[in-house]
Amino acid sequence: MSNKLSGIGASNGISIAKVYILDEQPIVISETKTTDVESELSIISSSIEKAKADLLSLQGIAKEKLGEEKAAIFEAHASILEDPAMAEEFTSLVKEQNYNAAKAIKEVADKYMAMFEAMDDDYFKERAADIKDVTERLIRYVLNMPVADLATINEEVIIVAEDLTPSQTAQLNPKFVKGFACNIGGRTSHAAIMARSLEIPAVLGLKTILHDVKEGDILALNGETGDVEINPTDKNEWEKLANEFAKEKDELKKLKDQPTLTKDGFDGFVLEGNIGSPKDVEAVLENGGEAVGLFRSEFLYMDNDHFPTEEEQFVSYKKVVDEMNGKLTVIRTLDIGGDKKLSYFSFPEEMNPFLGYRAIRFTLDRKDIFKDQIRALLRASAFGPVGIMFPMIATVDEFLAAKQFTLDCKADLEKEGHKIGTDLEIGMMVEIPAAAVNAENFAKHADFFSVGTNDLIQYTMAADRMSENVTYLYQPYNPSILKLLKMTIDGAHKHGKWAGMCGEMAGEPDAIPLLMGLGLDAYSMSATSILKARSIMSKLTLKETQELANKALECETSDQVIKLVKELMENK
Repeated sequence: MSNKLSGIGASNGISIAKVYILDEQPIVISETKTTDVESELSIISSSIEKAKADLLSLQGIAKEKLGEEKAAIFEAHASILEDPAMAEEFTSLVKEQNYNAAKAIKEVADKYMAMFEAMDDDYFKERAADIKDVTERLIRYVLNMPVADLATINEEVIIVAEDLTPSQTAQLNPKFVKGFACNIGGRTSHAAIMARSLEIPAVLGLKTILHDVKEGDILALNGETGDVEINPTDKNEWEKLANEFAKEKDELKKLKDQPTLTKDGFDGFVLEGNIGSPKDVEAVLENGGEAVGLFRSEFLYMDNDHFPTEEEQFVSYKKVVDEMNGKLTVIRTLDIGGDKKLSYFSFPEEMNPFLGYRAIRFTLDRKDIFKDQIRALLRASAFGPVGIMFPMIATVDEFLAAKQFTLDCKADLEKEGHKIGTDLEIGMMVEIPAAAVNAENFAKHADFFSVGTNDLIQYTMAADRMSENVTYLYQPYNPSILKLLKMTIDGAHKHGKWAGMCGEMAGEPDAIPLLMGLGLDAYSMSATSILKARSIMSKLTLKETQELANKALECETSDQVIKLVKELMENK
């Protein structure tokens, strides 16, 4: 019997192999209160030590297979185990409410997971998966349950599971594990990121795959399109696709050290990478990135139990600037509030926090916090080109206030004898429609723009992209969005400034021809999308992309725009 399913393509590649079902014994936690507090605390303590030993071992495996940077995730996992705030909460629940060890850990883990899952930014959403991975391992030790060992797989298989944790993914040997297919997960999950590093095809978000397959079935999957077929009727067709993919992959690798050029030789486009922490720089450079177009500085605040000091921030920013070795690093100032919370700071309760006290509105109000970040960024600029980028700018006054504050900090640092980079740029995110419409005026004062498409689209369409009921309104190709992008780009160019994009749209194959035609200068995306973008650009002339953009701006619907792009790319 053949059965086709469709999910989220999370790691490119095409595979056919036997099914390996990973169906772990579910964790069942008793509600029974403890009568021996010291015993429960001792169980937690010994289980933490066992889990730490596991993570140390996994870090060694990951370092060997994935390199130093990717292995750092297990340091982050160890830091969750060592988090004093979480440990204090475990202890408090056992001591004061007589919770058993497993129940105490689960209660605290659920609280922190809910906090991260509520966030709109996919990068931070994945912190919830990290907490789940670590605390489930810990609970299994507390309850004397087995922990899965996937490193022992010694035949060609495709793993089918509810979900794969980062620690499970790190154990996979690509020689035998030809792919994995999961009910849940997405492209930004750590499991997906690690799968891409291991070059193991993966399809996630399949919802029912674990229920639909059985041991002995053959599975075929396409990690780019998200297509999966159980017991495929035409294996030859799948094998043909696999060969074509391998050939394309080899061709893309050849572009790593090549310049970004259009078919007619235009070299004005820059392909950049989005990063969330210093450890992500390696992937940008490995994939031929020409700059970092978005460094989300929030990770320094969210992976902490206090507002990071100037010195703590400086060390992280300098590390990225050093590793980029003369290539531009654009760092977004603290984009917190709304969906992103801090465990050590309480934001006011608001009816609609997405439109409330967040990002630049918060930092301009709390200049004590802003000052530490701006000083750290300015000091890091002495080590290479840096762009300081303010998020959530709505008015020219707001931008000028943030810029003047930065210049005042710069003057103070220079008086103190600090060196500041000569190629420092001060720019802004364009993610509020008001900023796009008024781009021409902003460009008199800003050195550059970077469009945050996720927010720009949801604010323009008045539709929360996380709401399942209105996802149909999340339309990157809607002519209204294209017109706002044109206003932004034209406004920048009128004053000799550059316009970039760091939202998801920048790396979408269907969007790239349109953005080229609109004149977008810099495209910042996931590192793994860079070579594909370079390949697309090399097949197109400026003239045909400009004609495409002009036609798209005359369209009425998103579907009409996508149809135009497909027609252009059909024979490329």
